[in-house]
Amino acid sequence: MRRHARRGEAGREVSGPSVPSEKGAEVGRRIGVGLMYGLWKPRVLGAWKVPVSGPVIFAVNHSHNIDGPMVMGVAPRPTHFLIKKEAFIGPLDPFLLGIGQVKVDRDTTDRTAITQALGVLDNGGCLGIFPEGTRGEGDFAALRAGLAYFAVRGGAPIVPVAVLGSSDRPGRLVKGLPPLRSRVDVVFGDPFEAGDGSGRRTRKALDEATERIQKQLTAHLQNARRLTGRR
Repeated sequence: MRRHARRGEAGREVSGPSVPSEKGAEVGRRIGVGLMYGLWKPRVLGAWKVPVSGPVIFAVNHSHNIDGPMVMGVAPRPTHFLIKKEAFIGPLDPFLLGIGQVKVDRDTTDRTAITQALGVLDNGGCLGIFPEGTRGEGDFAALRAGLAYFAVRGGAPIVPVAVLGSSDRPGRLVKGLPPLRSRVDVVFGDPFEAGDGSGRRTRKALDEATERIQKQLTAHLQNARRLTGRR
């Protein structure tokens, strides 16, 4: 893992939080491929739109716990998701960290998580974000400002991602999961820039970027529903 360095007292170099491993994220992607295609029937549309290199952010709607693993398994690039710290319990803690995921404390301004996420983008990696902040209707109705900040600060295009069918109905064997071998659609949209080209990072600029992002994500979700025949 690489480390970001900063200057401390007397100009001494101080190591910052380690950047999540891209090799680890690739291992996570391969695990996701096996699990997602083994348990369900993903239908992936628009994956060719994802930039093949350079920093990029996946903005994913969130209505079910499998949405993140599903995107990890079907995306053409290894993905580092921002994941709430409550998910890092027991053996899941070293596992999620080992596959390059980013632990976030949502109750505070988590400087470590911010530094790690920006490190992913600085290294030309793929950062996955649930812009709604928490699981809900998955309709992009309410976005937090974090996505705009990372997009503008990291200079990364946003690729909207719609996961549809994961929360339609519970499975018979495991109520908390979609029915086994059911179809889940994942639709990748066209990359777009969140900023206005000025490079401004003021609160007003980020608020305006968030409004632009919400319009783009909402339009993508509507298009994804039309393409897949889902409502």
